[in-house]
Amino acid sequence: MVPWMLVPALVFFAAFWLLPFAALVMMGTQPDNNTRMTAYWTILVHVQYLRSLGITVLLSLLVSLSAVAICAIVGCFLARHHFVGRSLLLAVLTFPLAFPGVVVGFLVVMLAGRQGLLAQVGLALVGERWMFAYSLSGLFIGYLYFSIPRVVMTLVAACEKLDTSLEEAARSLGANPWRVIWDVIVPGMSPALFSSGALCFATSMGAFGTAFTLGTDLNVLPLTIYGEFTNYANFATAAALSVVMGGVAWLALVLARRLAGEHRGGG
Repeated sequence: MVPWMLVPALVFFAAFWLLPFAALVMMGTQPDNNTRMTAYWTILVHVQYLRSLGITVLLSLLVSLSAVAICAIVGCFLARHHFVGRSLLLAVLTFPLAFPGVVVGFLVVMLAGRQGLLAQVGLALVGERWMFAYSLSGLFIGYLYFSIPRVVMTLVAACEKLDTSLEEAARSLGANPWRVIWDVIVPGMSPALFSSGALCFATSMGAFGTAFTLGTDLNVLPLTIYGEFTNYANFATAAALSVVMGGVAWLALVLARRLAGEHRGGG
């Protein structure tokens, strides 16, 4: 009877992921509109597509590392300290989950756009506008803003599960605070660090709304796919780029799962 209970989930999985993704894979084998080569080969031989992929991977990696580093510190602090307003602070930190990407992009514009807060401060102080909303720096801030809520709760829970007796034992043996962090706390939290970092990476790889709000000239993969699909009707290349983007995100998740399993087993 148990296998029959899996049928609805398998049907849903096939209808909304397996079949559409298979169609994308097959569409990517068709010729590109401009070169008449297979779209996958076009991606490999044209610098603009490789550059877009490289920038997106690098940006997603920086966002993931920054989010994990920030949330590890915040998560451990919140897990070890109970104070008035702690629940409210956690709620505020996770509140950005309610915002779609377009709203996040708009918030970045309000902070660092042409008429944003920093621009007004810059005009008042030095007579010139300070702005970075329409660049990769602005996109980094936007991605980091919606990545932090996805990480902080996971790391708070992971830190709460740490065995504090191990830290006390390390201190009793003469370990300084930094040695305790690197030799006890980080290894204990490593499965959560890897998994949450991979989730941030995969989310940043495919985030479209924030990038579209901040400017269509940004050379990141979601906007490249959008341009190929809407502006040039180059469906084969758009499909091939989508497959590559999904493959990179999937590999990151698989690698993180393997690393997390190794560290959990080692622990």
